[in-house]
Amino acid sequence: MKIINNIKELKEEIKNLKGSTGLVPTMGALHKGHESLIKRCVKENDNAIVSVFVNPIQFGINEDLDKYPRTPEDDYKLCSDNGVKIVFAPKVSEMYDDNKDDLTLICPPYSIVNILCGKSRVGHFDGVCSVVAKLFNLTKANRAYFGKKDAQQLFIIKKMVKDLNFDIEIVPCEIVRCEDNLALSSRNKYLTFDERKIALNISKSLFEACNLYKTKTATKRAIIDNSLKLMEKLDIEYIEFVDKTTFKLQDEINDNTLMLIAARTPETKTRLIDNMELCK
Repeated sequence: MKIINNIKELKEEIKNLKGSTGLVPTMGALHKGHESLIKRCVKENDNAIVSVFVNPIQFGINEDLDKYPRTPEDDYKLCSDNGVKIVFAPKVSEMYDDNKDDLTLICPPYSIVNILCGKSRVGHFDGVCSVVAKLFNLTKANRAYFGKKDAQQLFIIKKMVKDLNFDIEIVPCEIVRCEDNLALSSRNKYLTFDERKIALNISKSLFEACNLYKTKTATKRAIIDNSLKLMEKLDIEYIEFVDKTTFKLQDEINDNTLMLIAARTPETKTRLIDNMELCK
């Protein structure tokens, strides 16, 4: 496995690759959720590339850029153990030429980014799309692997690929959960012991929502009320329902409904997200 820190070396290495190439874009602090993406990428491609880059342009003011967990040596070992061919781990100055405040950005449609995570994290998805587009161009990957936990991000990236005619396949991968059903996240490292117990009510709300929906008698309001009760110790940013094919907010729920939750924990203010299809 090669660890590459600069664009010039990466381009030279890409020229020598034979067969198909898969890409797993990450911000590091890799966990079993990332590992599941990496394993699938390795299995489905001749060459697997993992990017490890904490992208500053997708963080807003007062967000956790400086304290975002960074575990490079552990990340490299996980990649090596799973058969990754290249880890691309550039510095910020390598990606943005020390000019990250004056960049050409890819800006997704306002109608998609002005809801859910994009509503509270203004400019976040501009930064996500811009760095992902750079990684697509640099790696010349045939496929890129993204987790379904970041559902809005996944939808926006798929739309960007379609709208801008990127010659790459986006491969959605299932959410990986702990034994207690907490969705895996790099930010879980922030949680105190008590907060982690409280955070379990996010996934519990989603599983109970699915069960309520299956009765065919529960209304959207009843599902929201049940979730609010379960998550009363969390600072809830949103409980929303979208059509999974269009990502438009829904007034009425149906078999195409995706339920999404974002909430912060009371002590460390850790922001956690999760989602689930109601008909799952």
